[in-house]
Amino acid sequence: MMFSHLLKPIWKRKFKNLLLSLEILLAFFVVFGLALMSVRYTQLYHMPTGFAYENVWSVRMMGVGDAGKKNETATAQNFQRSLAALPEVEQLAYFNYSPYSNSTWSSALYIPDSKLRFSIYVMEMTDDGPGVLNMKLLEGRWFSAEDEGKTERAIVINKKLAMVMFPGKSALGQVITDSQPGSKDAQLLRITGVFEAFRNKGEFMAPTNFAIMRHSVISSKDRMEFALLKVKSGTSRAFEAKLNQQLKLIRNDWSYRIAPLTDMRKSKLTEDTIPLMILVVMAAFLLIMVAFGLFGVLWQNTTQRIPEIGLRRAVGANSGDIYRQIMTEQLLLSSIAMLVGLIFLIQLPLTGVLGEAANWPVFFVACLISMAVIYGISLLCSLYPAWRASRLSPTEALHYE
Repeated sequence: MMFSHLLKPIWKRKFKNLLLSLEILLAFFVVFGLALMSVRYTQLYHMPTGFAYENVWSVRMMGVGDAGKKNETATAQNFQRSLAALPEVEQLAYFNYSPYSNSTWSSALYIPDSKLRFSIYVMEMTDDGPGVLNMKLLEGRWFSAEDEGKTERAIVINKKLAMVMFPGKSALGQVITDSQPGSKDAQLLRITGVFEAFRNKGEFMAPTNFAIMRHSVISSKDRMEFALLKVKSGTSRAFEAKLNQQLKLIRNDWSYRIAPLTDMRKSKLTEDTIPLMILVVMAAFLLIMVAFGLFGVLWQNTTQRIPEIGLRRAVGANSGDIYRQIMTEQLLLSSIAMLVGLIFLIQLPLTGVLGEAANWPVFFVACLISMAVIYGISLLCSLYPAWRASRLSPTEALHYE
């Protein structure tokens, strides 16, 4: 009965309350967008990246390739021996690009005798790569020297890709291709292992289909541009000068970019959070404007209701009753506005228009945060108008014109 008594005056002032409801709805959409992005970032941050970055250094070797395959192999082996001989280096491997860089290599995989195409991100590394990054397998084995010279190139895929390509059965030992079946350039690939995840761009990268191919210094055609070094714990930045000196002794005509993965990770996290920070600043300014507008409308509405409030006081309502009435009416208006907003927003997870960025857990948490913020703003904006209304006396209402 109480709510029906409150809804009647709200309905009688529906045109005046329309502006109030639109402001609340606008604020709800803004807060929801910010909350959705923040919750998704938090969800991604706590997912496993699939590799360890501590005590790993990245060396990018930028230079003109050697003339002839034989010389390329000799140069790569020379780097391997010379760098591995440094007392600070525990392990070394070659990669076609480094974790925490903006580099990606997209490709596709195919199942023989099938027209299905599976889009993937792929990385190439030598046999020591998984050890350098401390990567773990769910099943199977990593590629190794035993795969050298085989017709089928060794490949390891993540669990997400394995479930998509081979639903209901094991992916181990399956033969796939990197080109459409029947193509002259199709290369046979044999899956030797399955790992949980690998997000090379770091903590804020969305999970995707990922594959890691074996690179052979002996037989592969392309030279790897990156070397990752696993160094002893406690190695200082002074090692950078020593490492650069050693690299110059091997190939003085090349240039090198050296960086610990810890530094690359910090830079990448900063880069990835910039859009969120911009949205936070914009949302804060917009919410402040909405809050001032909301306060002004509430103040005006309360002032126009002085005769009604005075009449209620005259028939026995105390100041607490008036205070609760104003506050409850505001909460009801906020609830109605947010209910309308939710009717539109729930289409995001239902239609999947934003993909995993608006999955159900993220959506529900974002809704709860948004509703809590809007209720908080509504209550704060209505505190003073409600207090002023509760201080009115019947005498003031009689003299109001």
